[in-house]
Amino acid sequence: MPTVIGRDELISRVGRADSPHTMFSTLATQLRRVVPYDAAVWRATDPETGMITSPILAENIEGHSCAVYWQYELFTEKINVFRDLALAPVPVASLWESTGGEPDRSAVYRGFLAPRGVVDELRAVLRVDGRPHGYVSLFREKGRPPFNRAERRFIEELGTPVARQLRSYAKHRPETSAGGQTGTGLLLFDTQGTLISANDDARRFLEEMPDGPTSVTALGIRIPLWVHGTAMRARATAENHGGDTARIRMRSRTGRWLLCHASCLRGADGRPGVSAVIIERAPISDVTPLIVQAYELSERELEVTECVARGLSTSGISEELRLSPHTVRDHIKAIFEKLGVSSRGELVGKLFTEYYEPLPSGSTGRRA
Repeated sequence: MPTVIGRDELISRVGRADSPHTMFSTLATQLRRVVPYDAAVWRATDPETGMITSPILAENIEGHSCAVYWQYELFTEKINVFRDLALAPVPVASLWESTGGEPDRSAVYRGFLAPRGVVDELRAVLRVDGRPHGYVSLFREKGRPPFNRAERRFIEELGTPVARQLRSYAKHRPETSAGGQTGTGLLLFDTQGTLISANDDARRFLEEMPDGPTSVTALGIRIPLWVHGTAMRARATAENHGGDTARIRMRSRTGRWLLCHASCLRGADGRPGVSAVIIERAPISDVTPLIVQAYELSERELEVTECVARGLSTSGISEELRLSPHTVRDHIKAIFEKLGVSSRGELVGKLFTEYYEPLPSGSTGRRA
């Protein structure tokens, strides 16, 4: 297999990408020269829930088919499931190897891959510090050999650097605008995952979504995979008696943070019924953890930062965290350096204000 670009050079190019979508495009262009594949799906994930969020880049796969694939993942697949790979010692696996050369054991293979002429799928979870920031699926069609050990190892070595780069994009501030959509968007999906109703706020929020795989509905509304996937996850967890809610944080085309959460309602007989999906502006409490992770603050530095945000003095922080004043000052200095600030006021502003665009003048929308 001719190697056109090495791992370090690929990581360097990824690091120069100015957005997650550009980064996925860079990987798509360069990686197939090293690890050949015929189709792929690159997905960002919410590091807290491990659920797919925006952006998503699909190569040589119809956008509406991505929802079908994800339905297998949530409801019937048992082999190389992403939520299991996210916790595995090695978060990379190929279908051919995992099934001992018998991919028919896989539900997604029988129902989705085989009909499309795919012979093997390589899955990878992009994780850093134990949190998943992305999922990758690479597909090879019949006529090519299955993914080999060296190729799996190459993808594994890319995982953490790429995840760290994905995490860093949370530092990007939203575009300055005259205002944005407020209110609460509501969508209802039936037991088959079909959209049956949506309010006007939901339609407006959906218009703010970045490009990516979508499902076309009878209502004439295109539903992004990450929104549809949230509804499907709520139903899947309800059917497995593991709760009935799901949530992701996502960004609009202008970089504004939104919260999408779904709940599967139950009928009088207790069976899962309609799934309700709500889209609204993300409160500061949901955005700040992502920003903190992006700046790679340690757990102790995060504790100190939270104390600073509450207005505690050095002695107050020292007493609460049982640290010496000298240690507290050292932590604050390290925090300042990581965030590029020089005062406590700048620190609080950078973490709790800059990433949350004020509501338009006169708006009655909710702000957390």
